[in-house]
Amino acid sequence: MTYTRVCAVADVEEEGALAVELDGQPVAVVRSNGEFFAIRDECSHAIVPLSEGDVEDCAIECWLHGSRFDLRSGKPTGLPATKPVPVYPVRVDGDDVLVSLTNDQESPQ
Repeated sequence: MTYTRVCAVADVEEEGALAVELDGQPVAVVRSNGEFFAIRDECSHAIVPLSEGDVEDCAIECWLHGSRFDLRSGKPTGLPATKPVPVYPVRVDGDDVLVSLTNDQESPQ
């Protein structure tokens, strides 16, 4: 698995998200409950950035219609979304947040 630096730890507020692009893919780097997550920055219900939504208790909420997604699995936990969004492995190396898009456990579309 290849990891790429996407931002600094300080760039992502606690219970917040940061939109980044990695290899042409929209990714939301999210910090919740002291952990970092990476999820495709695109709601599976309406194609809008998840990074603009609220983050709480390892979940992110789409700002447009209120769909919620588990940051660990990408599975929807609140309607109207019914399809998961891909999640990606994250590592913290010192002050850097690294993400890998090559993931055998990527959530199905």
